[in-house]
Amino acid sequence: MSDEKEPLPPAAHFYPEGCCFKTLDDIRDKHVVVMGLGLNGGGEAAVRFLLRHGAYVIATDMKTAEQLAPTIKSLSSDKRLDISRLSYRLGEHQISDFEKADCVIKNPAVKYDGNKFLAAAKAIETDISLFLHFSQAPVIAVTGSKGKSSTVSAIYYGLKEAGFDAYLGGNITVSPLTFLEKTSGTTPVVLELSSWQLADLRGRKLLKPHIALITKIIPDHQNFYHSMLAYVADKELIYADQTKNDFTILDFDDDPAADGGTLIDNWGNVFAKQTKAQVLRYSKKKLPKDTFGVYQDTNGKGIVRLPQKYMSKYAQTHGLETETVLKDLIVPGKHMRLNVLNAALVLELMGVAPEQIINILGKWNGIEHRLEYFHQWKPNSSSDFSVKFYNDSASTVPESAAEATQAFGIPVTFITGGTDKGLDLSPVANTIASSKLKPESIYLLEGTATDKMIPQFNAQGISYAGPFASLTELLTALKNDMSAALRKHPLTSDKVVVFSPGSTSFGMFTNEFDRGNQFKAKVREIFK
Repeated sequence: MSDEKEPLPPAAHFYPEGCCFKTLDDIRDKHVVVMGLGLNGGGEAAVRFLLRHGAYVIATDMKTAEQLAPTIKSLSSDKRLDISRLSYRLGEHQISDFEKADCVIKNPAVKYDGNKFLAAAKAIETDISLFLHFSQAPVIAVTGSKGKSSTVSAIYYGLKEAGFDAYLGGNITVSPLTFLEKTSGTTPVVLELSSWQLADLRGRKLLKPHIALITKIIPDHQNFYHSMLAYVADKELIYADQTKNDFTILDFDDDPAADGGTLIDNWGNVFAKQTKAQVLRYSKKKLPKDTFGVYQDTNGKGIVRLPQKYMSKYAQTHGLETETVLKDLIVPGKHMRLNVLNAALVLELMGVAPEQIINILGKWNGIEHRLEYFHQWKPNSSSDFSVKFYNDSASTVPESAAEATQAFGIPVTFITGGTDKGLDLSPVANTIASSKLKPESIYLLEGTATDKMIPQFNAQGISYAGPFASLTELLTALKNDMSAALRKHPLTSDKVVVFSPGSTSFGMFTNEFDRGNQFKAKVREIFK
């Protein structure tokens, strides 16, 4: 294993330090192009922010006006905005718009490298860079491959319940520009940051989180990066400008799936050598005595161990180790326990007492599209038992889909499949084949990732139904199969159906959130 710092990928782009707008007043009468209006709120939030501060805005997107109708309607119907300063360039980009603009607001999914439109821009910003430049809020930043959304949601929930005036934004589909003006030096902001959002901050020296947390690292977005080292180099930016007065929370456990061919089996060790901040670790097993952080002990309890100067007043009087939330969690899944433990560690660093953390996070019921319980179907109204449906559409990597098959402690009906994004899909078949908790049945949704999974399932003797061309077709077949089985063997306990694609589904759905919403709607329609 090698944990030396790897050289920066040659394609990495450095942006000028700071922001092209020195003050909010500098935005007035500037001509700004928002590249990527979109449907997820980020582009719309940038347009709203710029109009509020008096800019002339061109919103440009390769999607058509018809495709973007919900966003356009939302903007045009807002009487607080000066729509006379807004124009659209849809279904295309025109390079003259970029050449004439004072600034371009870039969508994080757009690559800078080789992009002629961005190359023509005088200055490039993002909604994240604007927020970090103008806000004085203390930042808690989270990145990683798995568990980001769950972790930031648990942290945000905990802060709000503990009485903080806190805000949540970033990759979780809420642009921080929507709440910029509400923040101050005493309002903590929790940011979920994707690798692409971090890449857009390289060189700016704007991201200085008081607490930076990197969840489990596994190969992801390799169709975009084509290199694990390039992917990880972007993740490293989360702590690049931290100081010794800040905290970096990192994985302690080895994971062979983390290497992506780099011969590195623990990225946390690599990151720990690079950050200037106080390093804390998280683990599924007891940490060594000289290591601070959070871990699960052999009895399944969650334990926080911190240097005394960082502990809450309660913890200082109860020793270096304090028990925190685990035993009473509502949310399912072993991986979710680690996300909640990390949230508990952040809360204690923010001064929340351990007993308060246990009470608060014990009530947290998870997030939308992540092992989200949303519907039950009772085939027999007189029965005490039902079929419970869970939406895990935010599962876009195979490892999280594999974990979903094991998350409930009982065999599940497993729905998976979608579009390939250049990942090794074998964890799904390998987990199912080697586990004692094999799914009762498996239903496959059509897609290029599914095409790669099918030979792996066949090779390991794993049965499945499909692939199906639509959710309607799949769920109708599932209901017919379940109804026939239940006529012979009525329910004697609850059953679980979990939709965990482990891939994207572009083409069939707009994104994972659209996919999850469509799945929930179809389930409620078919399983009445």
